[in-house]
Amino acid sequence: MEIEMAILFGLLGLLPTLALIPLIRRKALAGSGVEAARMFHQTHVTPVPRFGGLALAVSLLVVAVVAVVVQGTAAFSVSGLMLALATLAMFLVGFWDDCRPLGARRKLAGQVLVALLVYAAGSQISSFKNPFTGEVYSLGYWGILATVFWIVAMTNLINLIDGIDGLAAGVGLMMMVLLTYASIGAGNLPMCLSAGMAGALLGFLYFNFPPAKIYLGDGGAYLIGFLIGILTIENSQKGTVVAMLIAPLFALALPIADVVLAILRRGLKGLPIFRPDKNHLHHRLLATGFSHTQAVLIFYGISLVFLLMSLGVLWSQGRWLPILFGFLCLTFIISARAFEFSRAWFSLGRVLGNSLEMRNESQYALALSRWLELEAERCDSVEALWDEFGFLLRKLDFARARLTSNAGELAWQHPGQPAPQVEKLRHVHHIRAVEPMTLEIIANSGAMPTRLFDHLSEIAAEAWHKAVLRLGSAPSSTASLSRSSPPPANGAALPEASVAPKRAGG
Repeated sequence: MEIEMAILFGLLGLLPTLALIPLIRRKALAGSGVEAARMFHQTHVTPVPRFGGLALAVSLLVVAVVAVVVQGTAAFSVSGLMLALATLAMFLVGFWDDCRPLGARRKLAGQVLVALLVYAAGSQISSFKNPFTGEVYSLGYWGILATVFWIVAMTNLINLIDGIDGLAAGVGLMMMVLLTYASIGAGNLPMCLSAGMAGALLGFLYFNFPPAKIYLGDGGAYLIGFLIGILTIENSQKGTVVAMLIAPLFALALPIADVVLAILRRGLKGLPIFRPDKNHLHHRLLATGFSHTQAVLIFYGISLVFLLMSLGVLWSQGRWLPILFGFLCLTFIISARAFEFSRAWFSLGRVLGNSLEMRNESQYALALSRWLELEAERCDSVEALWDEFGFLLRKLDFARARLTSNAGELAWQHPGQPAPQVEKLRHVHHIRAVEPMTLEIIANSGAMPTRLFDHLSEIAAEAWHKAVLRLGSAPSSTASLSRSSPPPANGAALPEASVAPKRAGG
């Protein structure tokens, strides 16, 4: 009977999502929602709204209301009602950031506050059960820290892997199927919510699979991650941490490994740990020649293997944990060799080798970036902003740069460096701010290590992107850009500066 009910609630979550997403897309494309989608690390050429989480939240609300009507209020305890409300509250934290950026500290504070409310309502990790001996250990006040850490970590995990079309939603769908299975017999509310969200994510994937027509946004990613975290606690049999909290770690092993290593690399480079980049494993797959669809399917395949292992953890109540952990490590090794993940994972050692120099350079570049954003508010044209950007380029020891757009071209050259004869250090960044732009940055061969150039070039390009958005007058001001010849092919020399700097080094 519960299986049939799970299927019905899955359909109940599916239908609102299919109906709402086309409406949300039309509204966002016609309004300001498109502007929020223009992130520096976004790979889409056409605008894609990032409010897909709104459809998931409405579907979840519909599922919760129908569960009350069908099963009666007895199906909802005080903690159960808090579960549904807290999930929507976590969604609102992310959705607010989608509409108007809150900043990392405020978002983290909001997440911690919601997690504390969940703990106060009775959904908590209060003890730990050894799956081998059956002995239960009380966590005492440490249970507060364990509960908050678990919920916040799961909430951010889904958001951090949401870097390629269909990946976060697909992994979330697998987790909801696993949680629905685990919820059968454990209570009505967890099963209704997980089954309903599985159906909602299935409908969302219809629009999010490559090429995506809509994104989850922070709101959608937070909703999925938080629901995974809270449902695992609810299904862990009154706070005793057994197989139900271990199983998700198996199912999410690949995203967890990717996120941990990304955070370590960013920390060693002196970058904010939540700063997005293009060094995740799925980006590595794209760089090796796989299409977006192929990369997502590869991750689905590996995640499905890990999902089957997590089912083994549930079936055995943790007794098979050593054997399954061995298979997990073996799968990692095989995947790393087959898809060249090892280059990404073990590049951490190379980063560690020059960590101090990289951190110092990063902090200096980020300080210049923040200055440029503030300076943009005092500029009245892209040409004036480009003049200020030249100061940043000179301080980072680049040799030449050129900006091209539909309106024309701007070029800059370091006054104290000769034109490079062999352009080995060169990057072209495609920037989609108010309008598409191409930013080419070149450094003299031997001026700096290649890895440092790649790193600083990306920071400089992101700084320009943010500054143009701060400028706010790019559509009208770009008309002042002087026209020049088309961009040269790879390795071709740049023409002389088409805009004379207003001060030395500018």
